[in-house]
Amino acid sequence: MNRPNLTNFAWLSIGTALFTMALKALAYWLTGSVGLLSDAMESMVNLVGAVMALAMLTVSARPADEDHAYGHGKAEYFASGVEGALIFIAALSIGVAAINRLLAPRPLEQIGLGLIVSVLASLANLLVALILLKAAKRYHSVSLEANAHHLLTDVWTSGGVLLGIGLVAVTGWQRLDPIVALAVAVNIVWSGIHIMRKSALGLMDTALPADELNLIQQVLDECRQTGVEYHALRTRRAGTRRFVSLHVLVPGEWSVQKGHELLECIEADIRKALPNVTAFTHMEPLNDPCSWNDITLDRDESVEPPTK
Repeated sequence: MNRPNLTNFAWLSIGTALFTMALKALAYWLTGSVGLLSDAMESMVNLVGAVMALAMLTVSARPADEDHAYGHGKAEYFASGVEGALIFIAALSIGVAAINRLLAPRPLEQIGLGLIVSVLASLANLLVALILLKAAKRYHSVSLEANAHHLLTDVWTSGGVLLGIGLVAVTGWQRLDPIVALAVAVNIVWSGIHIMRKSALGLMDTALPADELNLIQQVLDECRQTGVEYHALRTRRAGTRRFVSLHVLVPGEWSVQKGHELLECIEADIRKALPNVTAFTHMEPLNDPCSWNDITLDRDESVEPPTK
């Protein structure tokens, strides 16, 4: 699948972050709500994350070269890792501001107008998050996916803040606002943990998810012929690119051409089953004991190769 320039989506996220940050800052200025201040601060994190996503999407789009024979796809994981770290900083700042306001409550002002401004910002975040999620799913971009989920977290956070302000307006209990802000901080920390975990798994060459592994297994089952075995199936993902490697064991009396045709069939079917995949196959004779030495990552040297 040919991918468009995904940096366009990052620019959309940057523009939305600037717009919502300005709206939420205005809402805080009108109401004095520390909950809305926390919301505005999270939008600053959205902005930094979007800028980082723009930079890493630019790097990941570079073609493979001599120094990066597998491409630059892993650059996208750095964007989500940095964004997760920034989320923790924002959560700490929100927590400090909320505790200060909890100890020294202050009446909120112009609540109705502030709520209207904040709702507009939340709707903008929701719209862009849905656009990014759709693009991430279509083009298999982990960076866009992380950015979209962060925006959705911002939407739910804004909903909680608005609820808190509404409760203050109804009950008159000013401490509800900083209490909700503390809840926002906890929610932001949870989002940061999720984003950083996914980034770490990508950098550590975690195997493809179970549903994608099942697709690969279906391909192998369909290509299976009498006397043919498979092992040493290894998978990983680098950004949008998937990598699949396996050994195909064929009868020793097969010609090289016949074995090659089978391997070509397997690789082609894997590429059809999964987008953006690079498949590596290695053919071995079924009846040679050395063919079974590569099942694990480190080759078993207990069986000596045949002498020439």
